Amino acid sequence: MRATPILVMSATALLAACSQPASPPNAVSAEAPSPPPPLTDAQKTKLLSELPAAYQKADLANGQAKFAICKTCHNTAQGAGDMTGPDLWGVFGRKAGSEPGFAYSDGMKALGITWDAQAIDKWISNPKSMIPQTKMTYIGMEDPRDRADVIAYLKTVTSPPPAS
Repeated sequence: MRATPILVMSATALLAACSQPASPPNAVSAEAPSPPPPLTDAQKTKLLSELPAAYQKADLANGQAKFAICKTCHNTAQGAGDMTGPDLWGVFGRKAGSEPGFAYSDGMKALGITWDAQAIDKWISNPKSMIPQTKMTYIGMEDPRDRADVIAYLKTVTSPPPAS
């Protein structure tokens, strides 16, 4: 059996392509950066020690479970970008309504607070009590223990690892 010229040319082209790089050298990848290694228990403890006492003994697993609803609108990883809501990386210590590039409501831009544990607690208990015309559709979290757990979890996933 003899190979046809078209089959030979196709095989030659495929084999030649195997030796070519998939993208030009030094090309910028559109892929998200790889996540940092998970925090150690000691790093988590150190981050939690920066919070008021009421949040330091939080149940991080419960906080992660309760935060699941928030993940439909918010990223927490550095460089992950905004979704329906702003990226929460670095939220502790950030002025409300100041994440660059996010289209905040006028109410959020005018809120005039800096996000800390108490401000986040008040916000996630009932966002509309702070900004009646908020664009955020989340209705709030009633249980203060769940809020403390979420805030502690949020601190561990939106903050850079503490220095050793």
